Amino acid sequence: MGGTISRESYLDTGLDVLSDQGYGGLKLAEVCSRLGVTTGSFYHYFSSWSVYGEELVTRWARSASVASEVRAEPDPRRRIKVLIQGALRISYGAEAGIRVWSSMDAAVHATQVGVDKQRYDVLFESALEVVGDEVEAERFATSAMYLLIGCEQSTLPRATEILQWMAGRLIAAMETGNFGHELDLT
Repeated sequence: MGGTISRESYLDTGLDVLSDQGYGGLKLAEVCSRLGVTTGSFYHYFSSWSVYGEELVTRWARSASVASEVRAEPDPRRRIKVLIQGALRISYGAEAGIRVWSSMDAAVHATQVGVDKQRYDVLFESALEVVGDEVEAERFATSAMYLLIGCEQSTLPRATEILQWMAGRLIAAMETGNFGHELDLT
């Protein structure tokens, strides 16, 4: 198998390790073991573990990027649905691993902030086109991001049908203006 291993294979496998074992499980020995190669072959492609880490985070950020694909959609409601469909397909484990890593590494944190901002901005801009109210759009975009991040961090089993239901409720609240109704929690 060693002859078919590519630089991309190492990066894909690293994302798989993040997804399965989290940041704590991301080790050179684990990546190489999954690929069936020696650690020496790793250094054929990467000069150091830190270089690999930088490329791994860049690879994740590119895969998490939504701006060009989604912003090309002219219908704001469709943009929101495309984002939600994408959120239902992402590897929550890999994203959770990146979030843990970002709490310990400033460069990873900066990348995570950029990805979150990009997602938030598309949600906000799309919601603003639908409802025409900045406060409602902000509430929608923030709620959607909290839902996504909460799913990534939860230890509960992933329940796609419940996530779809929750996303539908968020969209309905945005479109009907129900974000404006505050609950008295006192």
